[in-house]
Amino acid sequence: MPTVLIVDDEVPILRALEINLKARGYTTVTALAGQGALDQAANHRIDLLILDLGLPDIDGVEVIHRLRRWSDVPVIVVSARHGSNDKIQALDAGADDYVTKPFGMDELLARMRAALRRGAAGNDPVVETADFVVDLAAQRVTRDGEPVRLTPTEWAILELLVRNSGALVTHEELLRRVWGPAYAGETAYLRVYLAQLRRKLEPDPGNPRHLLTETGMGYRFKD
Repeated sequence: MPTVLIVDDEVPILRALEINLKARGYTTVTALAGQGALDQAANHRIDLLILDLGLPDIDGVEVIHRLRRWSDVPVIVVSARHGSNDKIQALDAGADDYVTKPFGMDELLARMRAALRRGAAGNDPVVETADFVVDLAAQRVTRDGEPVRLTPTEWAILELLVRNSGALVTHEELLRRVWGPAYAGETAYLRVYLAQLRRKLEPDPGNPRHLLTETGMGYRFKD
């Protein structure tokens, strides 16, 4: 059965959806906030996202914008916002459907089935730049048609940046996700590995076009 990521900061609603979907055979992953949603989507092969808009850190519409930079997974918005502008913004950002709270479980299930039928859900994309190509599913990078050898750590850094394309990924987030919480202050590690990645991928490593430094904050991927 498909894997569904449920994102809602109202714990009773989150748990009710989780229980109902599991009872019907779905595998579920959950998050209470926007960044958590993006992290879960990056770390799991999900087939469908059920997303609330009113999240405590990143608004749901912005979550959709960021997700659409690297994933075509179907998104169903489930929100208490009834205004037409909210629906338009969510759909324009890349949502596939919009359900207002309160809703019937049978209706949501029908919309889920329709969304799953429409798309090739959960496929990791191939991200192309002018200088190299990143195949997220195959965990492979090519440059001028030739494979680029990356260490596991180099790949982990590149994958995290690519999956958050255009967005700042902080030093702390990179270190925590790649090395673990105990390394959150070891920014020298990042400088070394980003320099290695740039030498392998950038035409001019001293003036990178794709692996950008945000001084004092972190790094950003630009395709």
